[in-house]
Amino acid sequence: MYETMAIGLVSFAAWLLNIPMGYWRSGARKFSLRWFLAVHLTVPLIFVLRVKAGLGYGYIPELVLFAVSGQLLGGKLNELA
Repeated sequence: MYETMAIGLVSFAAWLLNIPMGYWRSGARKFSLRWFLAVHLTVPLIFVLRVKAGLGYGYIPELVLFAVSGQLLGGKLNELA
């Protein structure tokens, strides 16, 4: 039960944290410093959340998918603005 709730919360956090970063990234030139920071700045925070929640390496692919979907949503929101 705890593990299910923990992965849900950490996945949601990864998604939510990456929405503004995707918004910021979509206005940057690809592979520039700004683009690199927008893509990678949340990685240490998600790592800490995963470790503190007691989640193993097996959850990394799921967290990456949530982070990427947050990035994509943020980029789409910037295009609509």
